[in-house]
Amino acid sequence: MVPDLIVVGDVMVDVSVAAPALAGGGDVRGEVRLRPAGAGANVAVWAAWAGATVRLHGAVGDDVAGRMVGEALAARGVDARLTVKAGARTGAMLVVHQAGERSMVADRGANAALRPEDLPEALEAAAVMVPGYVLFDPGSEAAAEAALARAWAGHVAVDASSWPLLRDYGPERFVERTRSATLLLANEREAWMLPGYEADGLDALAGHYDMVAVKGGADGATLASSSSVIRAESPPVDGVDPTGAGDAFDGVLLASLASGVEGFEALERACRAGALAAGSADVWPAP
Repeated sequence: MVPDLIVVGDVMVDVSVAAPALAGGGDVRGEVRLRPAGAGANVAVWAAWAGATVRLHGAVGDDVAGRMVGEALAARGVDARLTVKAGARTGAMLVVHQAGERSMVADRGANAALRPEDLPEALEAAAVMVPGYVLFDPGSEAAAEAALARAWAGHVAVDASSWPLLRDYGPERFVERTRSATLLLANEREAWMLPGYEADGLDALAGHYDMVAVKGGADGATLASSSSVIRAESPPVDGVDPTGAGDAFDGVLLASLASGVEGFEALERACRAGALAAGSADVWPAP
C-alpha cells in the first residue's frame, strides 16, 4: 500500500531531566523522564495522530532503547522500517531543564549509520519528508541525498532542523543539496541563515522551493509559494516544553497536504499541533 507520508529520519530516546541547580558532585532531587523521540519519529507519530498512513525509515541499535522505540512507534500506528545496526547505540538526546533554561546534548548513535542501501529504491507516497539532521551528519548524508533523489511524491519536504548545524553545513550547500525538494520547513532563525532571506525574505526562498513554511512558534507560521502568502496564528497556550513542537507542526502539515487539505486550513491545523506539543510535557500527542 502506498502510504500518505514516508519519513526518513532520526529515531532516538529522549532523557528529560528537570532539577534545581546541581551541587558540584552532590545529589539533588528532580524529575527524570525517558521517552521515545527523534525528529523523524516525532513527525511520523504526529502525522499518524492526524489520520495519515505513515511509514518511517530509520536506524537503531541492537539494544533495549531501539526495541522500546520500535514498539512505541508500532503502538502509534506507524509502519516503522528500522534497520538494526550491530555494535551501534540507539540515538539519545539529553534535555536538561535547570533554572529556567534548557540545555541539550545529542548522541546520534545509530542514526549516523543510516545508509542509502537501508532505503528502498523508490519512496512512493503522497508526501516524503527528510529532516535536516540526516543531511548534516557526514555518516547519514548520503542516505538523505538518496531519499530526496528516490522520492516519488506530490510533496517532497526537507526541514532545516537546526540553525547551528545549518550554519556549519553551509546554507548555500544546503539549498544546493535539497534542490529536488518542493517544500522547505524552517523556523525563523533557520530561515534567516538561508541565502537571500535577510534581503528578500520569503521571495528568496520561493525561488528554490515550490512552497516554504516558516514557523514562528507562539507567533504562528507563514506558508508561501510563488502565487500566495498565507499566515496562521498559533492558539494561545501555557508553554510547558517546546521540545518537539516544530516536529508536531511538520507532521500535521504534511498529513494535511497529503490528504488534499491546502492553504490556510492545513497551516492552521499545523499551528494547533505545534501549540498542543508546546503546552505538554510529552513530545508525542496523547494516543
